Amino acid sequence: MYSSIAANKRNTVLIMVLFVVIIAGLGWVFSAVYRSTGIFWGALIGGGVYALVQYFLAARIALAVNGATEVTKRDCPRLYNTVENIAMTDGMPMPKVYIIDDPAPNAFATGRDPEHAYVAATTGLLEIMDKSELEGVIAHEMGHVKNYDIRVMMIVFGLVSAIGLIADMFFRMMWFRGDDEEGGGQSPVVMVVGMVAALLAPFVAMLVQMSVSRQREYLADATGALTTRHPEGLASALEKLQNYSTVMQRQNTSTAHLFFANPLRGGAIANWFSTHPPLDERIARLRGMEGKM
Repeated sequence: MYSSIAANKRNTVLIMVLFVVIIAGLGWVFSAVYRSTGIFWGALIGGGVYALVQYFLAARIALAVNGATEVTKRDCPRLYNTVENIAMTDGMPMPKVYIIDDPAPNAFATGRDPEHAYVAATTGLLEIMDKSELEGVIAHEMGHVKNYDIRVMMIVFGLVSAIGLIADMFFRMMWFRGDDEEGGGQSPVVMVVGMVAALLAPFVAMLVQMSVSRQREYLADATGALTTRHPEGLASALEKLQNYSTVMQRQNTSTAHLFFANPLRGGAIANWFSTHPPLDERIARLRGMEGKM
């Protein structure tokens, strides 16, 4: 597992480079369309600034859009004490604890790093999980914090948003452009390439986000099981989710990848593009860890 953590950190750099390449590629295509190198540098710098702003604000936004409310030990002792115990076991700073008034059993962690981390759980999760299952879920979320997944996903969230914003802006510019003189006399071929790039770039970014999130869910499961020394607790929690709907009342696709289980509605096709791996696969991996710890 330690080798997986190291590989995850190395892959983080590659992921960031890939997103920068996508943004730079979009800027290059549209600079060719409008014959202006300023567009390329504007897209690269503007996209970077936008992603940076998102990086610092995304955690608070994620908590707000999902209706999370901060709690103290007095407000919700069971959840607070569980988070506190897992943090002490991992030798990590105590994150701020939030609760979401929602019957769907779910949870998520967010923030920039262990010193600026937040852990949130729904009222539905607290209602159906026993002690070892709740510890498994919280250890999983703290695993995201420990492995710096929260930082990666905040950066990815910001970059995906930036790519979508840039693509949408340039697509609208091409769609509503004036005649050839106003538009700079673009070649039809270049225009088609630009439109294809504007359509495909957000889709490619979404696929990268999905791949990153799925692999980190598996790693957080393993990290959580290592923390509690009881993989069955987390496996049992995941198994219990198969009998309950994890669909949240507040639907937000931009923060779905942060959750313990998929919080969105969707059928079979939607599941193909889910940021979460199938529950059966996660349970099987955890059960396979029994006796190896």
